Amino acid sequence: MLDRLQSLADRYEKLSELLCDPDVASDSKKLRDYSKEQSDLQPAYEAFVEYKNVIEELEAAKTMQNEKLDDEMREMVKMEIDELSSRQQSLEETIRVLLLPKDPNDDKNVIVEIRGAAGGDEAALFAADLYRMYTRYADSQGWKVELMDVNSNDLGGFKEVIFLINGRGAYSKMKFESGAHRVQRIPATESGGRIHTSTSTVAVMPEAEEVDIEIHDKDIRVDTFCSSGAGGQSVNTTKSAVRVTHVPTGIVATCQDGKSQNSNKEKALQVLRTRIYDMMRQEEEAKYSGERKSKVGTGDRSERIRTYNFPQSRVTDHRIGLTLHKLDQVMNGEIEEIVSALTLAEQAEMMDKGE
Repeated sequence: MLDRLQSLADRYEKLSELLCDPDVASDSKKLRDYSKEQSDLQPAYEAFVEYKNVIEELEAAKTMQNEKLDDEMREMVKMEIDELSSRQQSLEETIRVLLLPKDPNDDKNVIVEIRGAAGGDEAALFAADLYRMYTRYADSQGWKVELMDVNSNDLGGFKEVIFLINGRGAYSKMKFESGAHRVQRIPATESGGRIHTSTSTVAVMPEAEEVDIEIHDKDIRVDTFCSSGAGGQSVNTTKSAVRVTHVPTGIVATCQDGKSQNSNKEKALQVLRTRIYDMMRQEEEAKYSGERKSKVGTGDRSERIRTYNFPQSRVTDHRIGLTLHKLDQVMNGEIEEIVSALTLAEQAEMMDKGE
């Protein structure tokens, strides 16, 4: 571990030198790449510097303990050794986590797709609730949300909603949300007061940039049509809505939320690029991982990951057995406790496997 930390520290200090080099400062790409690399290394570098200081202080305290001391001084040295030993252990745990392999997509923006699944109108209403939950969570993280496309029903629910969350680290926190979300409550459409169970699916994908996926004009088909609102009723008479099909893969992206055809085409291409990138990423992960299945889930939309029980104000994440009795706060976007628990579970699993 120490050898690896020393090499990281050497690289961090080398990057500090490079960033002061006039040739690097005049090259925007190098400057951006080196700055990002150093920023990624900084937490491990700072932990290593503190760890070395703690070790030095601990050795000095142990040396002092062997000298002739009065009882009061001996007790003070013993307390210092205990505190430093505890800090050493804490730093070792922190460093082990920092040295775990990092998902290269963790810092990326995300495109989120939510769809009403089993349960008809109630599933669509719950999809709209999930959308509000995530937008409020994004606000709490200082991220920006951009609506890409929405297909509403007459009750204000979402048959489908696609949106971009723009903010550093968005994927690292939102990636755990992919899967089937189940709701148990009395629907607004239920006159008999019976509790219904419905589901909505969530797919979280790291946003693909043009450098990640290049789409050639010859490989896409672009169709235009009139935008429509709730119930499929046309809301304008101009063909501003755009459907883009990637012919080689058959992947389709539609956008009708923008005010112009060009805007909708740009957004549709953004979604298309991300879907293609996500497909390739999952194929690569499947080859790499084989039979391996993470404790916190595979990200498969069909996997039931969480239940929201309204009568009991209970939220349960089935992957880690976490239950919270504060449904109102969760639906208001306060999901950090769940996200943190899932992150810790993933880190613990990786450490158990020695990754």
